[in-house]
Amino acid sequence: MKLLKRLANLFSPTPSPAPEYWIFARCNRCGEVLKTRVNLNNDLSVEYEDKVASYFCRKILTGESRCFQRIEVELTFDPNRNLMNREIRGGQFISREEYETARAAG
Repeated sequence: MKLLKRLANLFSPTPSPAPEYWIFARCNRCGEVLKTRVNLNNDLSVEYEDKVASYFCRKILTGESRCFQRIEVELTFDPNRNLMNREIRGGQFISREEYETARAAG
């Protein structure tokens, strides 16, 4: 029985992590920092323009403890799922380092 499991593991593909894009933002109203993940396999909607596909994603971020302001993020990706454009309303984009520093400061 163990031999069959070893053979099955040998020939089965290893699961690869889903490609992802992280969004880090700061609320314009209260300054709370937020993050969310975009799964590039499942969260994107395809858009066709002149028979060329591109991808679009809209995320609404809401804080946990302060003002509950809605922050709307719109992302556009090329056919290879590389980021082409990003827009934000109700907040501003920040870097991962800024996010981690703000969270550590409490």
